[in-house]
Amino acid sequence: MSTPLVAVVGRPNVGKSTLVNRIVGRRAAIVEERPGVTRDRKEFDADWQGRVFRLVDTGGWLAPNDAGLTGEETALAAKVSKQAEAAMKEADVLVLVVDAVTGITDEDQRVARVLQRSERPVVVAVNKVDDERREADAWEFSRLGLGEPVPVSALHGRLSGELLDAIE
Repeated sequence: MSTPLVAVVGRPNVGKSTLVNRIVGRRAAIVEERPGVTRDRKEFDADWQGRVFRLVDTGGWLAPNDAGLTGEETALAAKVSKQAEAAMKEADVLVLVVDAVTGITDEDQRVARVLQRSERPVVVAVNKVDDERREADAWEFSRLGLGEPVPVSALHGRLSGELLDAIE
């Protein structure tokens, strides 16, 4: 039996790499405040309660015609998005990371539509839920049509076990 592959996807700066680092238990993925740092997909070994899996960190997914991008930025966004799409096709489970502080964006909705067609199980990880007061904000993301969202704080590790249970 092959090792399950879990792809972490979403738009830029929602905390995908921070979440990957939390799950693998070390600073393996590069984390920066500015968008576009993760460009190629990166794979890491991970396990949860003895169950081993491969975790794929992908770059932020942007629509190629995103307003405000220069021609060079549009070309880069297309390449990063293509890498994310390839990871999605190979994955056994997809984790869509979204931002509780920002709320649902048009880009989140575009990614959700692609994931709905993927025929893969999807877990919606609502990141930046740093305390229980923000937990109610996570329910907004059920509107994406991908099932019950899981609130989590990748930075602080809050509710990361619940997220891993959902992934499993």
